[in-house]
Amino acid sequence: MTFALDEYAGLDSPLHRWDQRMKLAGMMALIFAFSYVRAPLVLAAMFIVTAALHGLSRLPLSYTLRRMEYPGVFLLAVLLILPFASGHTVVASIGALELKREGLFSVALIASRFICILTLGFILYGTAPFLTTVRAMQSLGLPSLIADMVMLTFRYLHEIGGDLQRMQTAMRLRGFRGGGFGVRRLPTFAWLGGSLLVRSYERSESVYRAMLLRGYGEAGSHGIEFTARRSDVLLLALFLALATAFVVADIVCGHGSVCLLQ
Repeated sequence: MTFALDEYAGLDSPLHRWDQRMKLAGMMALIFAFSYVRAPLVLAAMFIVTAALHGLSRLPLSYTLRRMEYPGVFLLAVLLILPFASGHTVVASIGALELKREGLFSVALIASRFICILTLGFILYGTAPFLTTVRAMQSLGLPSLIADMVMLTFRYLHEIGGDLQRMQTAMRLRGFRGGGFGVRRLPTFAWLGGSLLVRSYERSESVYRAMLLRGYGEAGSHGIEFTARRSDVLLLALFLALATAFVVADIVCGHGSVCLLQ
């Protein structure tokens, strides 16, 4: 079973070898700390730490950049609107549009958090098999039913995507040209969506029956045993200390005269 997020889970790095439960706790603590940061100097330190962790993970830069494309579309919409809509201090005028200092600061803040937090998420899910990550969540208290739903949903999103590609190929071979969403094309798109829904439902039924035949729902081990080493615990302590340091530094810089103020 291959997932797009964990295509580099077989690499060898300190983050790949880190116990996934500890990694979840440490990375999530750092992500929450990053979401709290506002001071400019601390934002710069946040970028440095993120770049260092990405290098330590040995994940290719292309892996991270590819996965930022679609979330980046939503960020781009914010970046284009916010500098002109937020704040009162005008720094430049472009025709009827006024570029505001507060809006620029908000853009820098949102973009910095977005890039760093998303990169940490890719590191978290890219340095271990997805199944291992889900089972680590389960061992930390996630209900078994939800863990199974997450795993199956993520797995069969790719199957549905494959079905959609095959159906679109078949439609093109029969002369269909899918550019735009004209009124004449609506019945075809409705048929495509309905067929995809029916196929997905039938597949879910067959998968569920197969799972029942293999003993799904019976009490027992989930197949993955986690054993934390001393190095795993020390690394978790380091990440928790780093997250605490970011929060404390932001509080100090946000109220002290030694840091840049917004």
